[in-house]
Amino acid sequence: MSARVAVVVFPGTNSEDETLRALFAVGLDGELVHWSQPERLGRFDAFVLPGGFAYEDRIRAGAVAAHDAVMDPVIDAAQAGKFVLGICNGAQILAEAGLVPGTGPLRRPTAAFAPNASGRFQSVHVHVKLAVPPERVPLLAGIEADAVIPAWASHGDGRLAAPTEELARIGRDGHLAFVYCDRDGNEVPAPNGAALNAAALVNGAGNVLAIMPHPERDGWTYQHLDASRDAARGDTRATLAPSGGIRLFEHFARAVCGGVPA
Repeated sequence: MSARVAVVVFPGTNSEDETLRALFAVGLDGELVHWSQPERLGRFDAFVLPGGFAYEDRIRAGAVAAHDAVMDPVIDAAQAGKFVLGICNGAQILAEAGLVPGTGPLRRPTAAFAPNASGRFQSVHVHVKLAVPPERVPLLAGIEADAVIPAWASHGDGRLAAPTEELARIGRDGHLAFVYCDRDGNEVPAPNGAALNAAALVNGAGNVLAIMPHPERDGWTYQHLDASRDAARGDTRATLAPSGGIRLFEHFARAVCGGVPA
């Protein structure tokens, strides 16, 4: 039985199709669910909040969407232990909903993804490294220690910001899931100036992950920037071969399917 995953679409979401394609590629039964259909969400096994600019990022990125009625069943599911993955704008929404780092009341964020230190939108290729023990993130079942995932950081508000004591708590209690690194896993400064060099946050139970860069935008060879893309020219199979960021979705699928009865 294939696990059913809802890709939640808000006004302003723009990465739902790429996200859906990544879910299909790893064998998940993904389906788009629009903000006007919260009653549909009870039948899904897991949830993905994709990238974009929900409600035009008014107030703060993700702030309005976090209070949308469609988030009520998502929050309930997360508290019940179901897996919830937020990518870019989805990560911002999860932070504003209080699901990550999950150290305060619901919809009372203790940390947020603020405007980039550069003061402008940036789209750059990055790598991120797992910064916690793999067992801290059940949502990524089977991921290896220090795993490096390629992705695209495409956002105007990706800089983790929080009070000093909250940043200390995030680091101390294992909420800092991924940090920015080079292709060899050596830590490098965050392109957006994020505190703690944070690329992703995880809640205490490890079933909610908010990652700012887009792994689905480096999921196939044709999306690469390096020589592997050029080497595949003329070879359709090689060009369309899954690679890179699709690994994150493979681990997500393993986690989600592990909780679905046969």
